[in-house]
Amino acid sequence: MTILDRIIISKRREVDLRKKLLPAHYWEQSPLFQRTPISLKQRLQDSPSGIIAEHKRRSPSKAIINDKLAVEEVAKGYEQAGVCGMSVLTDGHYFGGSLDDLVIARAQTKLPLLRKDFIIDPYQIIEAKAHGADVILLIAAVLERTEIEILSETAKNLSLEVLLEIHNAAELEKALMPSLDLIGVNNRNLKTFEVDLETSKALAAQIPDQFLKISESGISQPEAVKMLQTYGYHGFLVGENFMKTTHPGAAAEAFIKNITA
Repeated sequence: MTILDRIIISKRREVDLRKKLLPAHYWEQSPLFQRTPISLKQRLQDSPSGIIAEHKRRSPSKAIINDKLAVEEVAKGYEQAGVCGMSVLTDGHYFGGSLDDLVIARAQTKLPLLRKDFIIDPYQIIEAKAHGADVILLIAAVLERTEIEILSETAKNLSLEVLLEIHNAAELEKALMPSLDLIGVNNRNLKTFEVDLETSKALAAQIPDQFLKISESGISQPEAVKMLQTYGYHGFLVGENFMKTTHPGAAAEAFIKNITA
């Protein structure tokens, strides 16, 4: 059994319990449930850098990355740096995140916020909207086509954008549908956790132009962004490279300046 298999088993148990404790209609009463989401896709299209900066305390592959910084300071720093959006890890068991992190970030910034989690149930999308998210992540590796269709259409009905994450051509072919907004190519193999930017290069031409292309994982140098831009990528998800520093916002600002110089 892979780490991904274990994560999904754990997530199903977690979601089932949360649904019993706090039904969907509870979250639909949240003041944030009525807000109009901000378009990450538009921000990326208008940006010369396309950086989506991530808040991540730890990961199964790297253990603790940075668990000392307050979410509000990270959010403010990223906004001041000029990033296009902020990804917030909300998985607790494996990544040390929470939905509270999403709310705190929402209170501090006007950036589009991505709820990054292992979404397997429409309930989690309702949670995301109620906690201030603008975009949700769907991972093709853990979902069937019918599940992607149900989850993405649930998100669209709530005016949330959908980022679909793929790792290979088979996942892309399985998942393409009109209810997606952004296609993210994860350069990290979720089974081995090895990273290779060749994955983004190889899949770029196979992604239809109607979907904005995002490259995820392993982007540690501005030169990598410039190279991937020539392959048609407009978005670049960067987390560990910023979070491993004492000042993620300053690291993001310097990174962006090197891209746009």
